[in-house]
Amino acid sequence: MAKFILGKKIGMTTIYNEDGAQNVTLVECASKVSLIKNKEKDGYSAVQLEIQKTKNKKFKKEFRVEENKLEKEAQLDVSVFEIGDKVKVSGIAKAKGFQGVVKRHGFKGSPKTHGHKHDLRAPGSIGSGFPEHVTKGKRMAGRMGGKRSTSKNIKIVFIDKEKNILGLKGSVPGVAGRVVEIASIK
Repeated sequence: MAKFILGKKIGMTTIYNEDGAQNVTLVECASKVSLIKNKEKDGYSAVQLEIQKTKNKKFKKEFRVEENKLEKEAQLDVSVFEIGDKVKVSGIAKAKGFQGVVKRHGFKGSPKTHGHKHDLRAPGSIGSGFPEHVTKGKRMAGRMGGKRSTSKNIKIVFIDKEKNILGLKGSVPGVAGRVVEIASIK
């Protein structure tokens, strides 16, 4: 059976164990089943989970399943996962605002001397002789981050069943307090 849960990112910390020091992201998981879809009525089988995002707002996410053993209003906790499980974590990445080409795309920039004044971090030429317009998809300055991102093959290294906290090795998308989706890898 597929394992999945919604949680809020708490932040990062370091855990010391037999493997040495490990940087982990802590996620507080407390979601409940809000809707169940079945093949006869809806055409596919799925489970919709919800979590309290803010005081007045709930976040809902649907997970497709082969067979469903959950019931509506059932509370999910971290006990569905085990230490060592590999999961994928999805969420909205940290938004960084309007950025130039050096930060956004890793451009080298111009040399500091030899006729270059005040254009160290400029993008350089953006057009060509033909087709005489800037082509679609040209890497230029613009808004960076703030889009949906997924980190795969994240290992679970810590589980606190009393507080419903998962410790995921490494970093996951988003800022502290943002909702993330955790699902086992098939």
